[in-house]
This record gives sequence, C-alpha cells and structure tokens, in this order.
Amino acid sequence: MQTNRRSFLIATALLTPIQRLSAAATPNMRFPTEPRDRLAVASWSFREHLDTAENRARKSHGSLMNLIGFPAMVADRYKIHNVEILGQHMPSTSPAYLKELRAAVQRAGSHVVDLPAGGDASLYDPDAKKRAAAVEDGKKWIDVAIALDCPSVRLNISGAKGVKPDVALTAEGLRAIAQYGASKNVVVNLENDDPETEDAFFIVKVIDRVNSPWLRALPDFCNSMLKGDEKFNYDAVTAMFQRAYNIAHLKDSEVDNGKVYRVDVGRTFAIAKASGFKGYYSAEFEGEGDAYVGVAKLIDAGIKYLS
Repeated sequence: MQTNRRSFLIATALLTPIQRLSAAATPNMRFPTEPRDRLAVASWSFREHLDTAENRARKSHGSLMNLIGFPAMVADRYKIHNVEILGQHMPSTSPAYLKELRAAVQRAGSHVVDLPAGGDASLYDPDAKKRAAAVEDGKKWIDVAIALDCPSVRLNISGAKGVKPDVALTAEGLRAIAQYGASKNVVVNLENDDPETEDAFFIVKVIDRVNSPWLRALPDFCNSMLKGDEKFNYDAVTAMFQRAYNIAHLKDSEVDNGKVYRVDVGRTFAIAKASGFKGYYSAEFEGEGDAYVGVAKLIDAGIKYLS
C-alpha cells in the first residue's frame, strides 16, 4: 500500500494542470497541498513592467520584461512554479507564439494555472450578433488555454452601453461556452471584477442558472470592496468561494481613483477554508508601492495562512 501510494503521488506530481483534469462529466483536478505549491503569480501584478505597446509609449520604467521571460522570473525570484498569464499581455495568439510561450513556461519548470481574458462584446447585448461574438471570443480563449496546457480561463463579462446586466442572456451565452469548455476539459471561471458588470451576486445568479460544473467562480479577495462596504465584500467573497473550484485572486488591497481599499487577508483565507476550497491562490498585486515587493508580501501571507 505504501509503495502504491508513493508511486501515485510521484505520478501525480509529474502531471501538468490540464492533465490532472479527467475527461469525465465533471472536472477532477488534483491540487497540490503544500502551501507554496498552491500559490501562483499573476502577470497582471507586473502590468507596468511588461514589454507592451502601452508601456513602451510611456517610456518611464526603463528596462521592460518580455512576457516570455515572466515564468522564469517568477520561478527564480519567488520559487513559485505556477503562473497566471493575462491574455491581453500576449502580443500574439498565433500558434507559433503560443508554442514559444508554452516552451518558456516548461523551461521554468512551471505551469499556467489560469488564463484571464476577454473581449469587448457583451454576453447580454440586445443585439444577438454581438452576443454570438462574445460566445465565440470565449471559445477562442479556451483554445488558447489548451495551447498553453492551462486548465481554466477567466472570462470577463463586458458591459453593453445603456443596458443593465441581464442574468438570463448572460447565462445563455455562458452555457454554450461552458459546454465547449467541458468538451475540451477547460474550466470557465467568472470573477467579481468590475463592480457594475461583474458584481459578485450577479455572477452567483448566472452560475446558479447555468448549473454546470464547468462554470465556476473566481473569488477576488478585495475587488468587492470597491463598493465601499466591508460587510458586502466579505459576504460577496463567501458566496464566490462557495462556487469556486480551482483559482482565487490573493490580494490585500485595491486602488481606485486614488483611494486605497484594504482587506483582512487572514479573514478571507478563513472564509476560503470554511468553503472547502482546495485550488490555487494567484498573487495579484494592486496596492501602492513596488510590484516586486508587493508580490513577495502576498506570497508570504499565502504561505502563512495555508500552513
């Protein structure tokens, strides 16, 4: 029994995240249990340091980091081997570039554990053609995730001008996207991000209406604090963790229009633990100061509360 168990653990450790998903009717990812192994670092944290057209135009940060070098930087600097790469940080989604990026992740001994992405088309736009475009965009990012051997995507819910978020229409589109994700073994996540179009309780209603194990919540520790109500934030995070599966955003603060919102990280980890969440925590620096230092503090906090 001990030999079999040891062999199983060794084999599991060698699997990539997407290989840990079964082809069954529900996702069956096997998550690590060691605190450091449950942490990831989001490319969003280094948005001002990446070599993007926007940052090159600003000419204010000196040397910029190529996204290809991001996984190695995270592994070398933080000893973290899970990364979350924002789709909009990729200069291309061509097969050649995705192959190059995947190879860079592998050279770092790392895995892409989530792919946040999204387009401008809205899933609840009154125009059926625009809704269809949003669905196709979601499917596109699932294909990109597969190319990166990534087990999940986090899709934005974009707004439609002059239209309030609509649960029924949004659920209709996401049902189709989740079905496509299921056919590819890729989980679709929704984040409490934009306070208007991605309010946590709106997302909860959408997820419950779709009722698919392939459509899950991605709880962000602090985004719901943007409404300025501490109770609302913790209630929102609780509801999100009850529907989460493989990824959450570890954050201790958020800056909006010059105002800093802070969250109790320990209390939020306790909420996650009470929900039974077993997935990854991706450090997403949003606070004041240096991103490199801020991410290090988030990693220290993650190890502390997961130990």
